[in-house]
Amino acid sequence: MTILTETEHGPLVLSPDQIEELGRELDELRAAIVADLGERDREYLYSIIKAQRGFEIAGRGLMYLGFLPPFWLAAVAALSVSKILDNMEIGHNVMHGQYDWMREPGLNSRVFEWDTVCPADQWKHSHNYLHHTYTNIHNKDRDIGYSILRMDEGQEWNVLRLGQPLYAFVLMMLFEWGVMGHDLEVENILAGKKKWPEVKKLLIGQWRKAGKQVLKDYLVFPALTGPLFFHTLAGNVTANLVRNVWAFAIIFCGHFPAGVQTFTEEETEDETRGEWYIRQMLGSANITGSKLFHIMSGNLSHQIEHHLFPDLPASRYPEMAPTVRALCEKYGLPYNTGPLGKQIGSVWKKIFKLALPPRWVESEPSPGVIVMRQRKASEAGV
Repeated sequence: MTILTETEHGPLVLSPDQIEELGRELDELRAAIVADLGERDREYLYSIIKAQRGFEIAGRGLMYLGFLPPFWLAAVAALSVSKILDNMEIGHNVMHGQYDWMREPGLNSRVFEWDTVCPADQWKHSHNYLHHTYTNIHNKDRDIGYSILRMDEGQEWNVLRLGQPLYAFVLMMLFEWGVMGHDLEVENILAGKKKWPEVKKLLIGQWRKAGKQVLKDYLVFPALTGPLFFHTLAGNVTANLVRNVWAFAIIFCGHFPAGVQTFTEEETEDETRGEWYIRQMLGSANITGSKLFHIMSGNLSHQIEHHLFPDLPASRYPEMAPTVRALCEKYGLPYNTGPLGKQIGSVWKKIFKLALPPRWVESEPSPGVIVMRQRKASEAGV
């Protein structure tokens, strides 16, 4: 693989040796963090779990005063924070195996379940395996548009794409349900590539998990508040919507703003470790913000670092980010970052733009980095 980076002095070419040196430097950064893991990380996770449970208890308790608007709003806010922390800073990160080294049975990636309708085992297949292995590779990474949206010019356009802004809005509002259905691979079912026994197994798992969630949020907890049933029901629905919108915003800002690149299977064939690292950096984006903002995003505001080191505790990404950014500058690679408003604006601009026929809009300017595969010796006649 050769990386060409446009600079003011012309293209900068990274040789295979430079690419592998970058890989070694990132490996060294990873090794340093692994060697330092310990009580600090354990206490951080416990503190987040304590806060999450506190917000949930507060939210459930305040619902008993939900007939008074200020208390209802406070209950919804507390439950929203609880669900966001559970999904993003606890569930997502624990299920990545970031805390398996603690050997804490309830916090092991193999058995952990989160407060959302998607079964953990299905999410780990579609996300941990497919997405993080084949990040931004066409026809391999189904997270490029989630099989619903056209988020890259390399994806085919058809007349149904005109409704894309509406599809994106619905996906945002019902994001946990979209995540649940992702592993079904509906497009492959319709194409006959996925057989009924496999689909049936997935549907049974989804029915069981979603059924428990619906029962808990929309029947049991509302019923416990007696005459305030509908107040509590409305509060739980609102909290889930807040969590869905927030998760959508953070995840889409990490994957789809301007400058994020996609790749073909040919370009990424037989990748080396260094080339894999570069693909992760070119295929992700960060969001700037305060410490609280990063916690509420599950530190996925550091999506570049997460794609580089998905199994390291996310709370370590802020301290790793300056080194990663310095390496990008050293090797002439872009480090895509910006405030939430800029990144989400860029995402929605892309959603609207790519809904239109390609001949109606101008192509996105090159992000300045072109990934090209070198010819194999056999192909060159050597």
